Amino acid sequence: MEQWQDQSIILAVRRHGENGAIISLITQDYGRQSGYLRGAFSVKNRGTLEVGNIVDANWRARNADDLGSLTLELSRSTAARIMQDPLKLAALQSACSICDAALPEKDGHAGIYHGLSALLDILEGEVWAQGYIMWEIALLKELGFALDLSKCAGGGDSATLTYISPKTGRAVSLKSGEPYKDKLLPLPEFLKPNGGQSGLEDMVIGLQMTRFFLEHWVFVHHNRGLPEARQRLGLRFVEHFAKTDINTRNIDKLGSEIHAAR
Repeated sequence: MEQWQDQSIILAVRRHGENGAIISLITQDYGRQSGYLRGAFSVKNRGTLEVGNIVDANWRARNADDLGSLTLELSRSTAARIMQDPLKLAALQSACSICDAALPEKDGHAGIYHGLSALLDILEGEVWAQGYIMWEIALLKELGFALDLSKCAGGGDSATLTYISPKTGRAVSLKSGEPYKDKLLPLPEFLKPNGGQSGLEDMVIGLQMTRFFLEHWVFVHHNRGLPEARQRLGLRFVEHFAKTDINTRNIDKLGSEIHAAR
């Protein structure tokens, strides 16, 4: 009999049969794991099976390669704390869906678990959108696709980093990137050396940037591509951006830049 018990974060819930569900988790010590939960949609489990909730999970199976059965006890309800904010909820669902789709099952990912756990705390604060983008950058690094935002790829002034190369993931200075700016991605203000002020437009730029690298580096060989929840997050930010008084022509400009870089 194989068994483990660990604190976990719910990544996905997939109905299986009339009363059961297959639950995808990221655990502290055992990587991403899946298991079958009987009576998943009973009154007892109501409120527990929300994506992003932290649970104490107990998994059992006859063999290590079996799906196994789960019992879950709610430790903290993340979704309930941010339910009133559609953007935060979309970010939560996006992060969990990315982990569920990108992480090989049963491989150890303690760093990703702790990073996602930290993001859950960040989502309850005010300055959370920058934190989400930084989480995606950290996830890329954990998966072996690190961005280099420390110096100019072309040997230019590292104090004026303005762009990032879609081919290498390395930052480029204003002067060095000027001849190639139509082929480069814009760097968000808060990721520049002097850490400029971040507005809603900057969040859209950041999400477009990390989306590009997720699509072309992490999910390029996945049949389904970038998870739908991540796509929805980007759309929600653009829609929210369009409702503000900021010049919405910048949205078209951002889309053109991403298209040109591809």
